[in-house]
Amino acid sequence: MSADPTQVLAFETDCHIFDGCGFPAPGLHSFLFEPLWGDGDSNLYFNKPMLLALLGSIIIVGFFWAAFRKPKLVPGKLQMTAEAGYDFIRRGIVYETIGKREGEKYVPLVVSLFFFVWMMNLWSIIPVAQFPVTSIIAYPAVLAAIVYILWVSLTFKRHGFVGAWKNITGYDKSLGPVLPLAMLIEFFSNLLVRPFTHAVRLFANMFAGHTLLLLFTIASWYLLNGIGFAYAGVSFVMTIVMTAFELFIQALQAYVFVLLTCTYIQGALAKHH
Repeated sequence: MSADPTQVLAFETDCHIFDGCGFPAPGLHSFLFEPLWGDGDSNLYFNKPMLLALLGSIIIVGFFWAAFRKPKLVPGKLQMTAEAGYDFIRRGIVYETIGKREGEKYVPLVVSLFFFVWMMNLWSIIPVAQFPVTSIIAYPAVLAAIVYILWVSLTFKRHGFVGAWKNITGYDKSLGPVLPLAMLIEFFSNLLVRPFTHAVRLFANMFAGHTLLLLFTIASWYLLNGIGFAYAGVSFVMTIVMTAFELFIQALQAYVFVLLTCTYIQGALAKHH
């Protein structure tokens, strides 16, 4: 695997405060990786985030396959854990947002999205990997695009051509003179802003979280010199605190992503008044 450039600089060059070297602050270069296979100058290459995405997918599929390949009436620990996660998404998000009758068919999609996003986020705190795949905008963008295409197709399928545009633009004749302006705002909000914010919300949180973890981790090593030891201890404590906080954020962002997904689906299925 390619190593994070800032970590290489901080740990392999043995750079510490008072050694005459500057602080190797994390930045955009912390999210760039050399190809593990292929040519980085072309579109045919395979790098660390791709590997983590592939491994994450295998782990999720393997976990649920192992849990449900031979389901028992009295579940074991693995089956019980998988059922608890599945049921939480089904009842706590899909049923509560879309409804049981309409939402049942979308449960597999929402469960898959939740655990995939969560696993991609979790790589940030897993030793050796230590990188959240969703901190690269392409991954949240593709997931948001899948939801966006589903939302648009469901809207036109449920309401027809005219009804779909009324749904998308928020047509409501009771608005009177402000109706054209309201429809214009809703049009741009739903068709352009919605997929962008859906992707960026996940990306920005994981990007910022990983940057903070890198900052405190590198600072802990960098300050290990002379009187800097005391500050290194504080930085190390902050690394632990931020790791615990990141655990919460990782699950929360997966939850928010699928909650918004269900909200969009519910909006597409809802009757327009």
